[in-house]
Amino acid sequence: MSPKVIQVQPQANHQLRLQFDNGETRLFDVTPYLSRGIFTELQSIAYFQQVKPFFGGVQWPNEQDLSPDTLYLTSVAIVPPAEPSTKTDMLHKLMENPVVTTGWKMTRDEMHER
Repeated sequence: MSPKVIQVQPQANHQLRLQFDNGETRLFDVTPYLSRGIFTELQSIAYFQQVKPFFGGVQWPNEQDLSPDTLYLTSVAIVPPAEPSTKTDMLHKLMENPVVTTGWKMTRDEMHER
């Protein structure tokens, strides 16, 4: 059984940003459905933006809906940037934003010497 959608945000280019009850955020592309039957109404951007969570999936006002399984299994995970986890990662982060101490800035060479 797939996780359930708890929040949906329509995005540009007929994409949905989905928040699932397992904590994942995923992106779902609706464009493959836009030329099919009742889903053609979703071509209207104003109508597309009326999407709401519905029984674990999503639904629009005229009852077009997508199931939690479809949304979860065919969406792409949005991975948040990871925090630095090693000394090397922290050094790279410091090099992007040099440390300022007592009015002078450390250069990259000085940072490597320490």
